[in-house]
Amino acid sequence: MKMKKLATLFSAVALSATMSANALAKESIALVISTLNNPFFVTMKDSAQKEADKLGYNLIVLDSQDNPAKELANVQDLTVRGTKLMLINPTDSDAVGNAVIMANKANIPVITLDRMANKGKVVSHVASDNVSGAKMAGDFIAEKLGSEAKVIQLEGISGTSAARERGKGFSQSVKNHKINLLASQPADFDRTKGLNVMQNLLTASPEVQAVFAQNDEMALGALRALQTAGRKDILIVGFDGTEDGLKAVQSGKLSATVAQRPDQIGAIGVQTADKVLKGEQVDATIPVELELVFKK
Repeated sequence: MKMKKLATLFSAVALSATMSANALAKESIALVISTLNNPFFVTMKDSAQKEADKLGYNLIVLDSQDNPAKELANVQDLTVRGTKLMLINPTDSDAVGNAVIMANKANIPVITLDRMANKGKVVSHVASDNVSGAKMAGDFIAEKLGSEAKVIQLEGISGTSAARERGKGFSQSVKNHKINLLASQPADFDRTKGLNVMQNLLTASPEVQAVFAQNDEMALGALRALQTAGRKDILIVGFDGTEDGLKAVQSGKLSATVAQRPDQIGAIGVQTADKVLKGEQVDATIPVELELVFKK
């Protein structure tokens, strides 16, 4: 009789442990983020974590360090960790395709944030309208300097949807206002590279009147280069609306920034994940509003 009770007790403990493990697995979602070496993505991560805590999910965050190979390894790791859904902020829209396909094969739903994936099945894409935002930036420059303004563009990481779409939107404005685009060169969304590239382009094109940087980090790098060169006459417009970018606008150091809401992208990403895991229908694309911020 005692043996039966003991066996029943062990069985109950085992069942409880299994149920707890299953419950934990059900609550685990992942955020694979392109880099945490950029304030924009740190804000996205923090807001996703806050929303996950609010909704009762265990959020696993993995940093891809702007390396597609690391990104693929992160996804591979997650496929064996009981992750129920992946939020992926791609390092590169083409390269991430292999990671998405890997998640697809493991039957793990994928939601992309900020940058899209060009291959694989994605349940939903949460992002701002980068084309519209970059056109907004170009229109602002034309409004301030008139048609045929002499402008330099600092591009983001080649191959990312954000860089491609922002380039497309700015090109539309260049064409519409007959802006004189002196140069357009990648600085990889990086502040230091923005500084170095701007120094070189300023030497080659000293007649420049304005700079459009495809993110605030590059805009701040360009600002430093122009300050070092003693050029206070050049209008600088960034993109993202990071804390540093917004402070620079308010202090008059940057002329404007197209403010995304990385906090909204992260939070909406987790909210969308919650709906997917509950079997609810979600939109294939979920837009996040943009705002042109300038000192009035």
